[in-house]
Amino acid sequence: MTPFHRPLVLLTALMLGTAGAQTVVKIATISPLSGPQSQLGTQMRNGAQLAVNEYKPQFRKLGMDLQLVAFDDQADPAAGTAAARKIGADRQFLAIVGALNSGTTIPASAALAASHVALVSSSSTANEVTDRGLSNVNRIVPRDDAQGPAAANFIVSTFQPKKVYILNDKTAYGAGLSNEVERALKAKGVQVAANEGTEEKNDFSSIVAKIKLQRPDVIYFGGVYNQVGVFLKQLRDAGVTVPVMGGDGLDSSDLPKIAGTGAENVYYTTTGAPVEAFPAAKTFAATYQKTFGSPAQAFAVLGYDAAKVVLQGILNAAKANGHKVPSRQQVETAIRKGNFTGLLSGNVSFNSAGDRKSAKLYVIKLSGGRPTLNTTLTVKPPKS
Repeated sequence: MTPFHRPLVLLTALMLGTAGAQTVVKIATISPLSGPQSQLGTQMRNGAQLAVNEYKPQFRKLGMDLQLVAFDDQADPAAGTAAARKIGADRQFLAIVGALNSGTTIPASAALAASHVALVSSSSTANEVTDRGLSNVNRIVPRDDAQGPAAANFIVSTFQPKKVYILNDKTAYGAGLSNEVERALKAKGVQVAANEGTEEKNDFSSIVAKIKLQRPDVIYFGGVYNQVGVFLKQLRDAGVTVPVMGGDGLDSSDLPKIAGTGAENVYYTTTGAPVEAFPAAKTFAATYQKTFGSPAQAFAVLGYDAAKVVLQGILNAAKANGHKVPSRQQVETAIRKGNFTGLLSGNVSFNSAGDRKSAKLYVIKLSGGRPTLNTTLTVKPPKS
């Protein structure tokens, strides 16, 4: 090749590279990827990744390179808020799936409100998540004041208890859910022996002793699987066999591993039922297993569905913007006003607060450590 030809070749390569270049568009996940709640957070992140893989071709046609960036908040609100600030500072980020925990979603979303980065949480149930009236916050799961009464109704109709002992983990999620259960049980004339907050993770002997003295017909624990699993093992080892119920924080395959034989006569409410219970989820489950080398669980489906809402919202905003990369505010509006379809969630649309207008709530029973679908409920936010 002569020296004369080299600049022409370089110029041609540069022109081809420029023509083929695509604008990077990012979404983020915020969830615990390390620490005791990492099993749930990883499932959520992986579900969102499958949605991104699925939507990449649609974005590519619009000249956009879609990317997912996962942030590990370790279930710590400070870490989650720090991640939110990093996301807000990078203009390539248009939206977030998360956070997993209500206690993180609340400060993280507040930090992003001014920059209009939309969040769609797959699991944050605390009333305060949407009660603040922020335009960037949405969720695909029912609020505590919808989920709590549904759990209370199930407890009363199934067990006809005279007395219930309530525990909570002192987080926005666990305390909020337990308070709603307490309120609904009392309204039905059921005696609530206690609504005790505890951050204990290892030794529940004093709590179990109090429960044995009170002799409740049912125990409700608003908490997460890593803590509740230890409690269940010690409770059953002490000879207490009454039903124990909780919320979707118990929805993990690690719960029976931690509780051992204590994972018996346990119930929990969740928006994501066992994947194997739904024929529609077979393809998703197979893809998840092939991609990540582990079985898909409910939090993976919820992460996938929340990500689909985010991604379709961005595409809707791009269409309204002349098929160009939309602004964060355009995405925020498109998500809040859109209608979406999830894998197991069904139709997803939000009211003016960002709460889902209607959602299915599943009651799962653990028997011999195995989850089975007990019943299906339809719940709506009280303020819809």
